[in-house]
Amino acid sequence: MTVAHHLGERHAWSPVDTGAGSVGVAERAALGTAARVAVWPPHQLARVLAVVDTELALLDQQASRFRPDSEISAACRETGGAQFGGSRIVSEGLAEAIAVALAAARWTGGLVDPTVGSALCSLGYDRDFAAIRSDGAMPSRHAPVPGWQSVQLDGRRLRLAAGSQLDLGATAKGLGADRAAREAAAVVPAGGVLVSLGGDIAVAGEAPSGGWPVLVADEPEPAGLPPARAGGPGRFPSRSPAQVVRLVTGALATSSILCRQWRRGGRTLHHIVDPRTGLPAAGPWRTVSVAATNCAEANAASTAAIIAGDQAPAWLAAQRLPARLVTRDGSVRLAGGWPAADEGLLEPPGTCRMPGAGR
Repeated sequence: MTVAHHLGERHAWSPVDTGAGSVGVAERAALGTAARVAVWPPHQLARVLAVVDTELALLDQQASRFRPDSEISAACRETGGAQFGGSRIVSEGLAEAIAVALAAARWTGGLVDPTVGSALCSLGYDRDFAAIRSDGAMPSRHAPVPGWQSVQLDGRRLRLAAGSQLDLGATAKGLGADRAAREAAAVVPAGGVLVSLGGDIAVAGEAPSGGWPVLVADEPEPAGLPPARAGGPGRFPSRSPAQVVRLVTGALATSSILCRQWRRGGRTLHHIVDPRTGLPAAGPWRTVSVAATNCAEANAASTAAIIAGDQAPAWLAAQRLPARLVTRDGSVRLAGGWPAADEGLLEPPGTCRMPGAGR
């Protein structure tokens, strides 16, 4: 996870005109990406934004590996940094985030692994993404990551193998969207909320008539809730056709190798690391979007699909997760019941597919 507002700095929310007066929408930079919040009825927007601010600040303090004062940074220094490893009591919030990451690892057979932190650092992703310097040297050696089995979490007691560095990027943003949407919906007595963190979207409460319209686009920062119709899908003519889908319940997440790229040793790298090699995933997919019961699960599934390569469509279909996969040449493949038509209704499964994620 990247963080752009270190040490308490917070960006202001800006209103967004979507052309729908019945919904209030605002966005700001958060967690190294774009956060967008939508709520109806619109007069509840200010209250909802305050709740979302609180949840994002908590997640930032708990799980950002780029903040030296974050809880996860301290935990990795004190447990993984010791010669023989060590243990530390962590907060309930960080324990939940790590438990979700471990559940994702079990569910995906290790394709999503929270111990990729050291591999990312060796590739140059050792700081906030905006500060990465391109064209440095590639590391001379690559190896599989330590593995999620080396992480022991007993309640709130965390133990890491020596030298381990956690990165929760495959699940924490989704978990943050889930937390923010759930808490925000609690302050809306009648109505509903959509929270998008870089296109990882969770909805809660009652959806507007026809469902929340969500733009799924093959672009560096998936936009989430679309702007006014005149500026919608036609904004991306140079890439695969964008699609607006409707989401009533559940969540939607998009993983892409396009959104965080840099260069090392003449190679273009991206942030989705295959734990089996310690290198960026080299499969056929450049973007995968998945709908699921919650956003942490959708986030894990979309990341796993990028790494799984040719096996991804069959795995997603077996999980009955609606998915939209875009190949490196821009062609689109649908799986698991993803709607083919524009404005089609997304229907995530009614039960969680990621066993052990709940605490």
